[in-house]
Amino acid sequence: MPVQRVLTWATVATSTAKGVMFSVSALFFTTVAGISPPTVGVGLTVAGAGGVVASFAAGRLCDRFGPRRVLMATATAQGGALVAYCLTRGAGMFVLVACVAVGAESMQRTARVALLARAFTGPDRVGVRARLRVADNVSIAAGSGFAAVALAVGTRSAYLTAVLAAAVLMLAALVPLRALPALLGGGGDRSAGGARSPLEDRRYLASTALHAVISMQFVLLTVGMPLWVTGHTAAPDVTVALLLLLNTALVSVLQVRATGLVADVPSAGRAVFSGTVLLLAACLCYAVAGYPRGAGFAVALLVAAVVAHSLGEIVSETGGWELAFEWADPVNSGGYQGVSQAGIAIGRAVAPVVVTSTAIGLGLPGWLLLGGVFVAAGAGTRALTTLTGREPCGVEAGGHAYINRSRRSGRARAVGGRGEGRRGR
Repeated sequence: MPVQRVLTWATVATSTAKGVMFSVSALFFTTVAGISPPTVGVGLTVAGAGGVVASFAAGRLCDRFGPRRVLMATATAQGGALVAYCLTRGAGMFVLVACVAVGAESMQRTARVALLARAFTGPDRVGVRARLRVADNVSIAAGSGFAAVALAVGTRSAYLTAVLAAAVLMLAALVPLRALPALLGGGGDRSAGGARSPLEDRRYLASTALHAVISMQFVLLTVGMPLWVTGHTAAPDVTVALLLLLNTALVSVLQVRATGLVADVPSAGRAVFSGTVLLLAACLCYAVAGYPRGAGFAVALLVAAVVAHSLGEIVSETGGWELAFEWADPVNSGGYQGVSQAGIAIGRAVAPVVVTSTAIGLGLPGWLLLGGVFVAAGAGTRALTTLTGREPCGVEAGGHAYINRSRRSGRARAVGGRGEGRRGR
């Protein structure tokens, strides 16, 4: 489908750029731009907080101007910010540029999901999102490989070349985005006063909050696992890189297949809960790997932990995507997806403190506590879908009603009295 191809190529470009920046940004900021490490940390923290606000604001902008325009504007802004990094001197300018770069990236994520909500229906939405996630993972890995060349050379010119290449890749995403259908460039069919605000939808807010808790598992993998492996196990440090590659491979191979586990809201709730049980199993394996029984024992348990972690990530994400789409008011799809993405951003923002103070700081009790938090969030999500997932959801807001029925029912979604046919499996 044209929209899927466009998004895939745009994702390849932007995610390859992200892979480059993930690898070189820290050293670039400190050695080339001359920013002190504490300032880098504070600046990125401020930018991350701004990214939460930007995620939410992007949803409103998507409903007003269309996700296509928001995607193109934010890709341009982020490409420009990467170029500006090469000219950055001083803490004030660094924080300003970082806020633009991180904010634009956050807005892109919201706009991409809002576009999926508008362009696809039924199982297609989750399926396309899964394929885009695979493209995202593979492209980030490719960008990291490119950045390894710059890291190996280690000169100022090499770092500047890497960052400028990332900027070019980001701007290259504009080429496929221009081919998006014109109907995705406007405000859609949102009628004045007819859309329900996601901030008034208690069920959606509860689901978003629970998913924000579960989303901390991303930081557990990228921050907690490396700290635990290098500081608390007998495994060699190179194990960290191999475990991250294992996670990337598993997500790339299994993410699309996992969409078959989710057919409607109740099955999405079961998937989320099952995923968090797997995350608890991963936490237990991580913890036991810290016992002093030799490198082979530690590596074996760490591999088991990352396999369970990856499967839990894949399954819980698939269920979470379904709920974020299915429980959103289709008249206000951008606003709802903005809330969903802002929740994820909040979860990832607080995750470093939570992970380091529990698993890393407390050892086995901390791992058990963290795993228990994941399972509690999964159980809460399942309970929420059990209570409301099998019944049509009628919402009255400003005289406008929408009905969002289960996919298995085969019945249509009605928006403002107009039937919108839904695709079957």
